[in-house]
Amino acid sequence: MKNFGDIQKLAQKMQADMAKAQEDLAAMTVEGSAGGGAVVVVMTGTQECKEVRIKKEAVDSEDVDMLEDLVRAATTDALTKSKQLAAEKLGGLTGGLKLPGM
Repeated sequence: MKNFGDIQKLAQKMQADMAKAQEDLAAMTVEGSAGGGAVVVVMTGTQECKEVRIKKEAVDSEDVDMLEDLVRAATTDALTKSKQLAAEKLGGLTGGLKLPGM
């Protein structure tokens, strides 16, 4: 069994690795889309929405519900991809442990 100093060093290394991975995730982006690209949401690996792009053709003042649905679908798609990216990036660091929000 390792002594306490070795365990403490290992914990510090894991903490540093986790911080670096989270920093990397904040810099990575994914795109979610809906309506064949009519609405695109860009999100970081830490689930921060960075950009929303809406093509003019998707804007119809007579059918706002459709645009709302497209934005919601693109956001859901981006969020799913962002969570997958985070799980891939952090999975090796956590040894397969489930982290809250993942």
